[in-house]
Amino acid sequence: MRIADYNRPPDVTICRASVKIRNPHVKIRNPHSAIRNVMAVIECVPNVSEGRRPEIVAAMADAIRGVAGVRLLDHSSDASHNRSVFTLAGDTSGVERAVLALFERAVADIDLRTHRGEHPRLGAVDVVPFVPIEGVTMADCVALAKKIGAEVAARFGVPVYLYEEAATNPARKNLEDIRRGEFEGLAAKMAAPEWAPDFGPAAPHQTAGASVIGARMALIAYNINLATDRLDVAKKVAAAIRHSSGGFRYVKAAGFKLEDRGIVQVSMNLTNYEKTPIFRVFETVRREAARYGVAILESEIVGLVPAAALTAAAEFYLQIEGFKPDQVLENRLRQS
Repeated sequence: MRIADYNRPPDVTICRASVKIRNPHVKIRNPHSAIRNVMAVIECVPNVSEGRRPEIVAAMADAIRGVAGVRLLDHSSDASHNRSVFTLAGDTSGVERAVLALFERAVADIDLRTHRGEHPRLGAVDVVPFVPIEGVTMADCVALAKKIGAEVAARFGVPVYLYEEAATNPARKNLEDIRRGEFEGLAAKMAAPEWAPDFGPAAPHQTAGASVIGARMALIAYNINLATDRLDVAKKVAAAIRHSSGGFRYVKAAGFKLEDRGIVQVSMNLTNYEKTPIFRVFETVRREAARYGVAILESEIVGLVPAAALTAAAEFYLQIEGFKPDQVLENRLRQS
């Protein structure tokens, strides 16, 4: 969530969620149970350009699990996107060591010269955001992003760009601006003086490209799959809802084809679930798709999601009057 004047995130529980429209199912757990004695908690959500080789993904997950002071909360892979998302949390030192361990494996195992997938990507470890959860400020996460960025460049020879709250250049605040042109266009892009990296060499790593590291508030990676193979419909719907083309202020969206399933997807990042909630996005996608005679097949949340976002969706669809967060059993138990 990009809220520059917040030093701490809203009081939310981060949950794993799987949301299917045809058969709603929500799995919720409290990851803080394993780290509740840690005063400072930072969440990190690295996105890695590998989603088709389970053994490589497993090796990266094991590298994170092998670090003390951090917990791997979740990881998921998408073969069509050829991408995996890891969610980890812990203290500053633990998160730093875990990210470097992930880089060590990813740089050794991923070659972007042969990588193909639907999702845009710039590097083997494509993007690494740090999110303040408890006992830390956004400034702490910015400092960590800069420290790790310098270490990644020095240790692995991978150029690093800083983004979002850690950005040193306003033109690099948005991830999509940095990633435009992807790995294939990176060498030509970096030849321009204005695209010199914040850390590391002024040319891409031969196999690992470049990485984007920064600090932001919590976002929700949310996808809606449409019951059609028409990519033009997914792209039109994405254009209608994303901020950059006149849609919702806190939505980034793109249309993709899921070749293995014969359907298309509207893939989104919701950067402020309070101001643009999940249910509003879902209803708008449903109506936009209906204009082309297309229905929603299902939706999914990738990785973890704040419990407050799911509670808001339940309140909207169930039309609960006067609902309060402390009516949720787990919330009340935490208060006692």
